[in-house]
Amino acid sequence: MATVTIRNLSEATHRLLKARAKRNGRSLEAEVRQILRDAVAPRPEIKLGSELAALGRKSGGITLNVKRDKRPTEPARFD
Repeated sequence: MATVTIRNLSEATHRLLKARAKRNGRSLEAEVRQILRDAVAPRPEIKLGSELAALGRKSGGITLNVKRDKRPTEPARFD
């Protein structure tokens, strides 16, 4: 395993890291490893449509009264 040394870390940052580690039930070293993993891990692509559908389901759904024009449309012309 690789080793990383961080120099000149302020006391305030060190104190905040220790407090964060304690809140998460980890050692300071484990907390820093987790922070680094989270920082470099690829982020999953957000699917906006899926997220909106999930939000609608969570709130009980939405009823839309949309009247559609069923006449065929004219093809686009690019003159």
